[in-house]
Amino acid sequence: MKKWALWQKIIGIILLTGIILFGVGAIYVHQSTYTASEVAQKQSEQATHEKDYDLYSDGQTSKLSIIFYPGAFVTTESYSQWATQVASAGYSVYVLHMPLNLAVFSKDAAQEVIEDSPEERFVLAGHSLGGVIASRFAAEHSKEIDGLIFLASYPDEKGTLKNTDLSVLSMTASNDEVLDSTKYYQAKDYMPTRTTSVEIKGGNHAGFGSYGAQKGDGSATISNKEQQIKISTYIVEWLDSLEEK
Repeated sequence: MKKWALWQKIIGIILLTGIILFGVGAIYVHQSTYTASEVAQKQSEQATHEKDYDLYSDGQTSKLSIIFYPGAFVTTESYSQWATQVASAGYSVYVLHMPLNLAVFSKDAAQEVIEDSPEERFVLAGHSLGGVIASRFAAEHSKEIDGLIFLASYPDEKGTLKNTDLSVLSMTASNDEVLDSTKYYQAKDYMPTRTTSVEIKGGNHAGFGSYGAQKGDGSATISNKEQQIKISTYIVEWLDSLEEK
């Protein structure tokens, strides 16, 4: 009986420790999550909300669509403004839902969208960590997509695109102090030949979405609205050039 009592005590300690760790983790995730601005929340109401993604589309006939991986701890609604603007130009945008708002836990999330819509052509896109994870999927599925869009992001060694024939749009912002500039420039070795790079003057890291200030970021000297317009304009121009090929 004494042996059984000891095991009960050990099991109880393990369970209590697990509960405490889970609680601490839940609090950390909650405190770390960036929620969409009121304007972005309102804009997201125009999307079609599915279990695995929010779809922005105006029903136009373009067969080229974007599958988007959000940045770490950023809610999907935060990208509604530029996504709506891109959709109004005829390009649908699928903003993926990620476990705990972390793309690293669902690298293959794009696969289901691709398989469910065989009539569409796809470009992957991602913000910050989301772009890194999108590149890893792309490296393994380069024949299934037409290109990638990096918003304040880059491919890492696991997601190298150097030997692919994909087209890439790499977008940065001049006042971004979150993006690791050293890793960004090193990542140019992992980019394919057909890479277009653009910089948004006065924009910052958080401005690639609409969720307020981000810890460690620089101050934007343009409004979030202006940065959203610039993002969508660059994306649409680049998508138009892909459609012509």
